[in-house]
Amino acid sequence: MNTEILKRLDDAISSTLIGNSKDPDCNVGAAICIIKDGKEVYRNEYGEADKENHIPMERNSIFRCYSMTKPITAVAVMTLVEKGVIALSDPVSNFIPSFKNQTVLTEKGYVPAKREVVIQDLLNMTAGLTYPDASFPAGKEMQNMIDKYYADVEAGNPISTYDLAVLIGEQPLEFQPGEGWRYSFCADVLGAVIEVVTGKTYGEYLKETIFEPLGMTETDFYVPIEKQNRFMQNYQYMPETQTMEPCTWQHLGLTYMHKKKPLFESGGAGLVSTIDDYSKFVNMMLGKGTLGNVRILGRKTVEIMTRNNLTPKQLEMYDWDTIKGYGYGNLMRVMMDVPASQSFGSEGEFGWDGWLGSYVAMDPKENLAIIYVIQKCGGNGYRDIQVIRDIVYSAL
Repeated sequence: MNTEILKRLDDAISSTLIGNSKDPDCNVGAAICIIKDGKEVYRNEYGEADKENHIPMERNSIFRCYSMTKPITAVAVMTLVEKGVIALSDPVSNFIPSFKNQTVLTEKGYVPAKREVVIQDLLNMTAGLTYPDASFPAGKEMQNMIDKYYADVEAGNPISTYDLAVLIGEQPLEFQPGEGWRYSFCADVLGAVIEVVTGKTYGEYLKETIFEPLGMTETDFYVPIEKQNRFMQNYQYMPETQTMEPCTWQHLGLTYMHKKKPLFESGGAGLVSTIDDYSKFVNMMLGKGTLGNVRILGRKTVEIMTRNNLTPKQLEMYDWDTIKGYGYGNLMRVMMDVPASQSFGSEGEFGWDGWLGSYVAMDPKENLAIIYVIQKCGGNGYRDIQVIRDIVYSAL
């Protein structure tokens, strides 16, 4: 790759993307890593990981993955499919009984589910589950559930990964299983399924099956105290002061600001990692399931994982600006139509991003990956990602 062209990333990220402001009080730290043919070809860090304590971004800064957790959960599920322990057609109620006899809640009221939710529905976000969202009936029920969950946590009564999945299954679905697409708690339920099948906590299974074999020693569901001096602060923009301030709240069932081991280990949003660690996962995926002498998945499994699984009807609900041109399957976006994305890329490129703006893209055709890290509530929007992608692909 042309490293002179890749240097354009520095100006793009430091001058416009981190905070869109020349005022240091509005800027947050960021980092970029470009991988080509299994090797890091460009890497840089920008700004401060913690501006209150003037801690600069470093190569080993730890970030909250949020939904960049989801591709790892998909891989964990597929390791069990390969072992013959679960099948993608298995009803979720085989593992979590509250998914039996579910109901669907629409504006017209409750109706019985026509069929059971299966594992593949969870991997495709087509189960009818929701995240908390008071703007529609089923989302409001999930909001009420998670509000009580946080009240219990506040009272010193947190619940486990499995028990939260039971509560999720007790809430009504938004639509009939398989008849739509909704971003939701699906990946968290998969973490609980893995616990039931393996008899281990979700974190234990990830460590034994993925993290330890790949040497991902910095990836976990919390940051131990001895590493917290490397932990990036999470910021939110405050319109009244026009400054970035540390975020003091959490959602999606996350607890303790990632600074204490949680009882609920979120397969959808809970992991923390470093770029070096996440790069090992990325290189394994681009290596068709293998990194060096370590095999996590088979070649055919990765090929099956990284394709669109949504029907035209399901794609009608898959309508965010950030995923134009993409399909979806196995907790990841998959590029189907490069021109529709209004950005450079390749068909078959896959990955996902996180709520704080961090982003990963893996392109098998070019054997190329982009890992971008920031920690800002809601991120900066899709234009950031378009700019980064366009610079990277123009360097090929």
